[in-house]
Amino acid sequence: IAPRGGRIGLVSKSGTLTYQKMFELADIGFSTAVGIGGDPIIGTTHIDALAAFEADPETDCIVMIGEIGGDAEERAADYIKANVSKPVVGYVAGFTAPEGKTMGHAGAIVSGSSGTAAAKKEALEAAGVKVGKTPSATAALAREILTSL
Repeated sequence: IAPRGGRIGLVSKSGTLTYQKMFELADIGFSTAVGIGGDPIIGTTHIDALAAFEADPETDCIVMIGEIGGDAEERAADYIKANVSKPVVGYVAGFTAPEGKTMGHAGAIVSGSSGTAAAKKEALEAAGVKVGKTPSATAALAREILTSL
């Protein structure tokens, strides 16, 4: 996929879902796409990308893809609520993941209620993020928002 420039800032833990969003929204295009990975130790965080997108005049809408494990999405939700004025659309992968099982890489593991997809979705929605029920629904939400701007 060779994305063209556009109005969406994309930050994602999932490489596969990054490709899917870039394909689904290729006609709109991306100001920047950042793949942060889902391992426990990363260089760039959701918050780093959100701050950059908020400051970028070329970004009109932010798409954030998260997944089970850790608390990065919950921390990002707090940041969004306090610091982001642009519309944010989200998706959290892993609603059907069994507790205690690693899914794909070391960071995607749920223990107890910490790091669950449901907890992340709830935190994001409380911050005003429109959270899609499926990856494709997330793309549709971003498209709707950009059409209304």
